[in-house]
Amino acid sequence: MPDAARLLAAYEEQVRHAELTIPEPGLRLDPDGPVVRVTGGRRGLVTGRHDLGVTGPALDELIARQRDHFAARGEAVEWKTRGHDRPASLAERLLAAGFEPEPRETVVIAAIADLGPESAAPDGVLVREVRGEADLRRIAALSAEVFGTDEDALAADLVGRPDAATHVVAEADGRLVSAARLEFVPGTEFAGLWGGGTLPAWRGRGLYRALVARRARLAAARGVRYLQVDASEDSRPILERLGFTAVTTTTPYVWSPPAAEVR
Repeated sequence: MPDAARLLAAYEEQVRHAELTIPEPGLRLDPDGPVVRVTGGRRGLVTGRHDLGVTGPALDELIARQRDHFAARGEAVEWKTRGHDRPASLAERLLAAGFEPEPRETVVIAAIADLGPESAAPDGVLVREVRGEADLRRIAALSAEVFGTDEDALAADLVGRPDAATHVVAEADGRLVSAARLEFVPGTEFAGLWGGGTLPAWRGRGLYRALVARRARLAAARGVRYLQVDASEDSRPILERLGFTAVTTTTPYVWSPPAAEVR
């Protein structure tokens, strides 16, 4: 079996199954037929099986039911799709129901044992795990500066769910210049690499590779076999050079309640 097919099969059997059955710390799963609603994070999430097994009006009803559930909560919701999912009309019907697509990313996977030599951080940069709440708040401030995210909301989420992820930062002269996180997928051989925000002045210096390498070492120490990333077009080439393989794509479709309805 080709590497991409083998890795995709492992992803389906482990990661997708865990999404539907094992809640992450602080989150709640609410099954509804072939999908699961996830609540407790910064926004709602809907995820489902590779093949939802419904089409036409039944699919429209399923989509509307998820949208209306989160509308009653005054909460935005992301429906996470993958490029190989069925039915093929899912994206079209999400659009018709008022969901809007966010940028498509590529799911890349690597066996940790197949990764190349660890990348070192630039001189004068310390790469380390976070030490507590103060670091989590500094990560929220960095994210706000790099991505324009809501600093207070992100800080509340990070501090409120400290066991949801292992965070790694790069620090220079006492200032955080890059940060990323490692999320273990319970009951599987997988961990996910997320985040990766770096100050503009520090890009192109190898920090992304160094943070990937540190997280790979931490994951291996916990017995993890595979690393998975939803990679942007900027990070995908770097990850492929490190030994990751593209297996599918993922596109979030997001519905947000009108501002007057947000609680």
